[in-house]
Amino acid sequence: MWFNFFKEIILWLADLDARLLLIVNGAHSPFFDAVMWCISGRWIWVPFYIVLTYMLFRRFSWKRATLCLITIGLIILAADQTCASLIRPEVCRLRPANLNNPLSHLVHVVNGYRGGRYGFPSCHAANTFALAMFMSLVFRNKRFTVMMFSWAIVVSYSRMYLGVHYFGDLFCGASVGSLFAVLFYSLLKFLCDKLKI
Repeated sequence: MWFNFFKEIILWLADLDARLLLIVNGAHSPFFDAVMWCISGRWIWVPFYIVLTYMLFRRFSWKRATLCLITIGLIILAADQTCASLIRPEVCRLRPANLNNPLSHLVHVVNGYRGGRYGFPSCHAANTFALAMFMSLVFRNKRFTVMMFSWAIVVSYSRMYLGVHYFGDLFCGASVGSLFAVLFYSLLKFLCDKLKI
């Protein structure tokens, strides 16, 4: 009885995921194809990361700022590898645009990009939400927090738009990244208090 109940819920969630994906991915245009392609890219955000690094060194001592940068690296490594190397091979959920996915013929593909084979959970969402959560905890500023999470949401949305992730992929990836950020921030705070830096 319970097995059938959970099976029905999973099927309902999968159907909802597919519907949401097709709504977001289906609202495409040449202009937004170009915009979302850029937003989803890694290198376009390098100036943004440089500004965040500058903010850390301006706000804190060089020792604490350096520890923050090391912590960010560890958080992103942990979130990325948890999603890509631990969860994905076990769940094996095909990306929407993957040619082996029955849904793929309905997905609008940009620049021939279909992503890798599996997409659950999203590493993009895990990494961006990890950074957003950590920086928000570090700076404790409402406007800055809104900006960071808006950035993470827009990057994640671009992945749905491009047809390489379902909403469920993004939600779970964001959850993984946020949890690692909270955990590592707590460890960083404990270390800084102990070292008095």
